[in-house]
Amino acid sequence: MSAKPDAIRPDWWSKTFAGAVLGAALALALAGLFAWAGPGGINAREKAQFVMWIMAPLWMAVFSTVYLFRSGLRAVLWLSGANVAAYSLLFYVRSTLG
Repeated sequence: MSAKPDAIRPDWWSKTFAGAVLGAALALALAGLFAWAGPGGINAREKAQFVMWIMAPLWMAVFSTVYLFRSGLRAVLWLSGANVAAYSLLFYVRSTLG
């Protein structure tokens, strides 16, 4: 007799929250890093359009991998740490180049 697997894990709400909120914030920081440190710097012509459009693929990449974490708490902690690192680097790059 085989054991019946759980239909839905109880932590999918926290994983979804982490992917939606923290993933969007991480995508924004990564797009900002590209805007400041990418080719041509912040004042490059027509770069704003690319930076705007790169947000969605970055966000969806993070959102789609968030369900690979063992628990929702791990997803929140790892994405929080990634956000702190990305925003720290963004503010450093902005103050250095700006």
